[in-house]
Amino acid sequence: MSDIIPLDAIAPQFVEALLDAAFGPDRHGRTAYRIREGMTFIPDLSVSIVGADNDLIGTLQSWPVALTQSDGRQMPLIMIGPVAVAPAHQQDGHGRAMMDAVIGKARALGTEPLMMIGDPEYYGRFWGFSADGTSGWDAPGPFEKRRLLALSVDGRPVDGEGMLTPRITITA
Repeated sequence: MSDIIPLDAIAPQFVEALLDAAFGPDRHGRTAYRIREGMTFIPDLSVSIVGADNDLIGTLQSWPVALTQSDGRQMPLIMIGPVAVAPAHQQDGHGRAMMDAVIGKARALGTEPLMMIGDPEYYGRFWGFSADGTSGWDAPGPFEKRRLLALSVDGRPVDGEGMLTPRITITA
């Protein structure tokens, strides 16, 4: 028995320990971290999954990022990931359950398009993520073009050209 709960209900040190266990302590150098650098995860689209004993089984974070065009204009996107599951619980469907929950919520809210760096065969098959509109996208670090994926939550096409960057927010 497990439950999906908001990620912000989990103490940050437990999230970090799970991410280290799932991806290794050197994970901070990955391109995905550079794309979302300095951003805070989106609470409404970030979840965790806990077991019957309240043990942390998995987390999925979503981040405000953008496709920044050469003229500086930004197309807002939401970066999904990492999808992290404790090694002892991998292959049990927890990652898929968290993805279902987050994508369902994004569709219900009518959010910006979702994007991720991931396996197109897996994320395409279950949720419709595709590299079809991302050929003009670049990232601040190494990545495989075929793994740069996008998903429109409202059916509008997702494309454009530019660099994936943290989203600039302007406050008055």
